[in-house]
Amino acid sequence: MKTAFLAGALSLLLPVIGLAGEYNLTVDRVEIDTGDFVKTGIGYNGKSPGPVLRFKEGEKVSINVTNNLEEMTSIHWHGLILPFEQDGVPGISFPGIKPGQTFTYNFPITQSGTYWFHSHSGFQEPDGAYGAIVIEPEGREPFRYDREYVVQLTDKHPHSGDRIMRNLKMMPDYYNREQQTVGEFFSDVSAQGFMNTVKDRLAWGGMRMMKADVEDLQGFTGLINGKGPDQNWTGLFQPGERIRLRFINSSAMTYFDVRIPGLDMTVVQADGNNVQPVSVDEFRIGVAETYDVIVRPRDEKAYTIFAESMGRSGYARATLAPRDGMEAPVPELSKPARLTMADMGGMHGMDHSGMEGMESMDHSTMGEMDHSEMKGMDHAGMQDMDRSGMKGMDHSAMGHGSEMSAGGASDPFYAEGSGLVPTAANGGKFLSYADLKAQKPLYDEREATREIELRLTGNMERYTWSINGVKYEDADPIRLQYGERVRFKFVNETMMTHPMHLHGMWSMLDVGAGQFNPVKHTISVQPGTTVYMETEVDEPGQWAFHCHLSYHAAAGMFRKVIVEGGPESAQAAEADTEKAGGEA
Repeated sequence: MKTAFLAGALSLLLPVIGLAGEYNLTVDRVEIDTGDFVKTGIGYNGKSPGPVLRFKEGEKVSINVTNNLEEMTSIHWHGLILPFEQDGVPGISFPGIKPGQTFTYNFPITQSGTYWFHSHSGFQEPDGAYGAIVIEPEGREPFRYDREYVVQLTDKHPHSGDRIMRNLKMMPDYYNREQQTVGEFFSDVSAQGFMNTVKDRLAWGGMRMMKADVEDLQGFTGLINGKGPDQNWTGLFQPGERIRLRFINSSAMTYFDVRIPGLDMTVVQADGNNVQPVSVDEFRIGVAETYDVIVRPRDEKAYTIFAESMGRSGYARATLAPRDGMEAPVPELSKPARLTMADMGGMHGMDHSGMEGMESMDHSTMGEMDHSEMKGMDHAGMQDMDRSGMKGMDHSAMGHGSEMSAGGASDPFYAEGSGLVPTAANGGKFLSYADLKAQKPLYDEREATREIELRLTGNMERYTWSINGVKYEDADPIRLQYGERVRFKFVNETMMTHPMHLHGMWSMLDVGAGQFNPVKHTISVQPGTTVYMETEVDEPGQWAFHCHLSYHAAAGMFRKVIVEGGPESAQAAEADTEKAGGEA
């Protein structure tokens, strides 16, 4: 009896009811209660979000995934470096997991930090199939903390993912609740004059766009660790403790601006990799990114973790407090952002024939830009545009290294004059990509062997998204050679922000810091900008490369990457998986 009791007690200490290094996950229909609404969704081990999986660097893990759904499923281990056949992307790395079946993932843990996992099948991820991963390093961290919490953000909508996609294809502004008002029109008239305001409205109307098209999806409830603002997830602390907050943005579509009024935050990791510490008042976390920050509350009072959407259409809220039940004031939402003509900068050179009657306008009054080159253009043809007018145009001037003029703020990763340039609510420091420097170089410094340009293209009116004007189903794979270093050039020719995620390999974001450029798995590319990243091609096989906005990826902003060469075993596995993917 005593032996049985000890065995039972030990089992409670092992991860997710398994042996050390072995984990069990079930994929289930679950009920999701946001505090605003209750819906049926998908989760892991009976809940959404799923459990926090805790690994140790250097261990080998086995994860048994049992599909209790009536449809195929999969799990992608976002940001983890592993053999490609364990990456969990149906049709690329494996066929998927059939209903009623169990698939066992086996891979070594070669890194540490904060990551997450989610389904890569249909819209199961926005429907609730996601969870967090925390990996303990082999050695000591280069920073101190006394306790830690995962802070996992998401945007939960009453509609299912399939329904949202149907509505967006039918009417792209279906979920836009931030339409410009008559009051805003008269406010603009007061600020810039009647004729200039009318010209501005006509220009946007001619493009069939709206300044309020900052977010595709509104009407959601922001969740932190599965709890809505009224449910108020709370993390406890003792005054004076250093608290590590592991922020993960698991949203389908929403960028969040995060602040904790009354507390400074020190950013120590980005996408699981250590960075040189930078103190900030606020940061913007793109979809699929992670940031680890250290805070040190010294007073015995509550503090609000406030994450408002980039378009200010919703927010998530949680609390840090010495005792349960304590709360702090919840800030008001900031003023909604509005796109400017600078955010449409990547659309120059298109046929704007739909703007007849505007040729005589002086467009230079719009955002201090001379738009005379827009004469005779038709913005409706974003995807099938004539690019001859773009010869000699250097988009890199719109990327890092430029100075901004919006509200006196500057951020070199936003187009000059962009309406999306973030500013801290208290007038303090807002994190920029330019602030991120690697703690230690991951790779030896060397020149890239070649450059690949990826134009981020699309048509908001038709709700189609693509790369280089070609949707995924019509595109050839991107072929890389094992052992090379590739420099990717992202040119964002749309008015939306795109978080680009390359599976299986690290990406070094070019912030001008040489070998200390930050190492990331997701790179956010703002409208009208050009951003560069370099990738050490050191993982053979087949990988996904896509925008991590769920409905953009589904609409075509997605590519398969094939890494040719490398270990013979991987080559053979690649051939087997390609055959299996074709049969799936």
